[in-house]
Amino acid sequence: MVALSVAAVLAVFLLYTSIAGGGTPSLQPSQLPGHTGRVSLGGIVVGPVSGDAHRGSGLHFRLRDRSGTAMTRVDYRGSVPDLFRVGREVVVDGRMGSASFVAVPNTLVTKCPSKYAPKKG
Repeated sequence: MVALSVAAVLAVFLLYTSIAGGGTPSLQPSQLPGHTGRVSLGGIVVGPVSGDAHRGSGLHFRLRDRSGTAMTRVDYRGSVPDLFRVGREVVVDGRMGSASFVAVPNTLVTKCPSKYAPKKG
């Protein structure tokens, strides 16, 4: 009986996510123009990094496409991962504001380059 209930809930969830589209689009800065809703923005951190993520107007930096030159200014508040720095690939959720990408607090994630690099030897 419990297994049948779990299966029914899973079926409803799968149906809902397939109809509703389920998920946040993942974009790079060059793909951002024209998007008004919430997205996941990924790219390479470009300096200068300024401000304080825990005070005032927050932390400010620019994201550049992984392979390209398009850039977007990001305004972020909240926790900052230890691996965050210029040159690092990051992903942050939010939406485009009037002059910059306004991130949802505490959504900044860094990608570990060693995890995605080809194995040596």
